[in-house]
Amino acid sequence: MNPTDVPNIEAMLQLWMLGMIRPGAAFIAAPVFGATNVPVQLRLVIALAVGVPAVAASGMVLPPEGIVSFPGFLLILGEALIGLCIGFVLQMGLAAALLAGEAISNAMGLGFASMVDPMSGAASSAIGQFLSMLATALFLAADGHLILIQIIVDSYSALPPGNAFPSFGAIGGLLRFGSLMFAAGLTIALPVGFVLILVQMIMGVIGRSAPALNLFAVGIPATLLAGVVLLGVATPVMAEAVARILSDALDAARMLAAGG
Repeated sequence: MNPTDVPNIEAMLQLWMLGMIRPGAAFIAAPVFGATNVPVQLRLVIALAVGVPAVAASGMVLPPEGIVSFPGFLLILGEALIGLCIGFVLQMGLAAALLAGEAISNAMGLGFASMVDPMSGAASSAIGQFLSMLATALFLAADGHLILIQIIVDSYSALPPGNAFPSFGAIGGLLRFGSLMFAAGLTIALPVGFVLILVQMIMGVIGRSAPALNLFAVGIPATLLAGVVLLGVATPVMAEAVARILSDALDAARMLAAGG
């Protein structure tokens, strides 16, 4: 074997490292992959398995000045930015369910009952934790994790390395989807939250008609009981709304990966 036939191991490792940036950034921000209980080593292995074939298919080459240069910095910045945007769009879809749970918990009087969310590591209400787990289960049941990997691989065709900065239209679509997330969260909470508000209004009328009645002894148990019953009845409808916002999040991520 001639010395010229030996591959440049350093350049190959640099290409692999650059190929891991986009899927690795997406996995940091995306649901399921970005959970705090997912080992970092597992994310690195999956990012390597996804990024290396995608880089080989895209024909990415190192900048002539090397990665420790201004063109190399722009290449790394673009890869990290597009990956974070793709993962963040999906995370916003999951956050809509968490927002709905917070709204329902406050209406039920369970805003003080917080639990540690294993996905984010932050404290969230009990109902928010329930809807967050429901959204995660629906995301996995719809093969959302596999669709995310497919979106990342397809993004190398529309946004090749070195030209991976999202357009102004894509950034505007991301901001619009973020504003819709709040509306989607309230829509998910509407079947339960609206009835709970009616229950509180009835408790207020009863309190005005019977001033001697202790509303704290009657109103809180009645609101909790109504909330639990309503959650059992409205969970299928809320699951459909959660699945719809997750589907919209996947479509938004697909449009972002397509460059527009």
